[in-house]
Amino acid sequence: MKRHMRENYYVVGEGILTTDGKSGVCERPSTEASLRKFRFSRLLPKGGTLDPAVLEKVATAMTVAPPDPAVQPESADPPVPAGFTYLGQFVDHDLTLDNTARALGEHVTVNELLQGRSPALDLDSMYGRGPGDRDDDRFYAPDKLKLRVGITAAIGTGGTNVNLNGYDLPRVTQGSTKAERQRALIPDLRNDENLIVAQTHLAFIRFHNRVVDQLADQGVPSAILFERARETVVRHYQWMLRTDFLPRIVDREIVEDVFTTGRRFFEVPGDGRTNGHQRYAKAGDTPTMPIEFSVAAYRLGHSMVRAAYDWNRIFSGTRGSLRLLFTFSGTSGNFDPANPDVNDQESGLFERLPTNWAVDWRRMYDFAAEAGRADLTAPAGVNIAQRIDTLLVNPLAGMPKGTFGGNGTSPPEIQLNLAFRNLVRANMVELASGQQAAEFLGVAPLTAEQIIGGTDAGAVLTTLSDDERDAFAARTPLWFYILREAELNGGRLTGVGGRITAEVFHRAMEGSRISIVRDPSWHPSLGPDADTFRMVDLLLFAFEGRAELLAPLGDTDPAAPPAGPAAPPAPPAA
Repeated sequence: MKRHMRENYYVVGEGILTTDGKSGVCERPSTEASLRKFRFSRLLPKGGTLDPAVLEKVATAMTVAPPDPAVQPESADPPVPAGFTYLGQFVDHDLTLDNTARALGEHVTVNELLQGRSPALDLDSMYGRGPGDRDDDRFYAPDKLKLRVGITAAIGTGGTNVNLNGYDLPRVTQGSTKAERQRALIPDLRNDENLIVAQTHLAFIRFHNRVVDQLADQGVPSAILFERARETVVRHYQWMLRTDFLPRIVDREIVEDVFTTGRRFFEVPGDGRTNGHQRYAKAGDTPTMPIEFSVAAYRLGHSMVRAAYDWNRIFSGTRGSLRLLFTFSGTSGNFDPANPDVNDQESGLFERLPTNWAVDWRRMYDFAAEAGRADLTAPAGVNIAQRIDTLLVNPLAGMPKGTFGGNGTSPPEIQLNLAFRNLVRANMVELASGQQAAEFLGVAPLTAEQIIGGTDAGAVLTTLSDDERDAFAARTPLWFYILREAELNGGRLTGVGGRITAEVFHRAMEGSRISIVRDPSWHPSLGPDADTFRMVDLLLFAFEGRAELLAPLGDTDPAAPPAGPAAPPAPPAA
């Protein structure tokens, strides 16, 4: 599913729900149309709607610039490195990729349509339909074993006047417009909507390519080498999500309960029938995606985004602003920092990432604390994600049009506000309220005082009238409700949000053709031991454990003259 101004959700049993930010329309699809849509489902009953004017007030409150940046606390305890914000976005695109939106040639069979669109954690956003597909083989190197990588563009001096191979996504390079030429050559263009998710996608490409090399060195025949590499990559990816990513954003007790005792609400094992809102999954059934997860629970990452990042040696401190991280991407930007209009994709000289924007992974993940690699400590430490709560950083009040396919359009200013888009989208598909979700899941509901008041560092809803507050506290939009739960829980999903998220991840792993849930005996082989494989381990393997690859620009300008001898000590004071 692409994020455009107009979005479609094919909900099993309901039809196609179409939203355009103004109204919701339900269409009864033909058989062909239903096959060609990513399959969503409802976990919860339908909810009511709130006045868009109320949602506009709430969205504005959620994205207001705080008078003191220190008011919004960083992350939870222990802190979450900022790289996990964008790993979460990468995972979202893996879960909601609609393969049929890319190529619907006559050679795509009905069987392929069904199998190619399950919300499984199988990295189809990176692999597409594989090197044997006549459309998707363009994502692969000539050997059809490795994935393509791109090359940065040399710029300036001081160690950046070189082209770095493997530090940009592969790009189309052909076309009549700059936007066409700079488009990333990957299955899901959403993974090039900001620089950090683009570099995350690239890290996974490098991880796959290194696994191919390792298996080839071990003598795996070339005829089965790609499939063996993909299986290795996907299993390690799932293990990392289960043991490293999820416990950072969801209450550990909920994660352990779901992965130890199984799901209690979402597509629980059964005979395949539907009883009310309860869907029972037979063994081998293709999973669906609960619309409550996609439209509400898993939009938690929007709250984790920082306004600026200590990005690399060149763009240190707060110089890696969110606007620039959108600018230096092919989907949302134009690689042109001189043009303040990020929506003008035809401006600028660069059509690929300039070398001075190459990633420094030491600033996004904590290799020293987690992997014992003190040599991989960034000069100013690790960027920490914002706490999961009801306050988003102010730059998200005015998103680039390219993030939702809106280039060339002129939407009202409020429609560029990410919080407003989330709230209106839920309104239009009649998503259940937080209170309905709590009742269905058997979770103690938040009180009206908790919903309206939150904590000192959350969204302040004082612009709502008394009547509006009463309505909002009684029928709270699910996304806001889940963020308020996390805010009151120190920055981790709990209750409604924790249960939905953990169960969907479990089902998405179970439903993958390659699955650690269905093969509990499997253990990782590419980490420090047979029980450990974290995101830092994935990056260490992908970049050969070398500081000069994880941070190609280093800490000092190689062209700068060496420092002179230290000054003699000052004479003692009289």
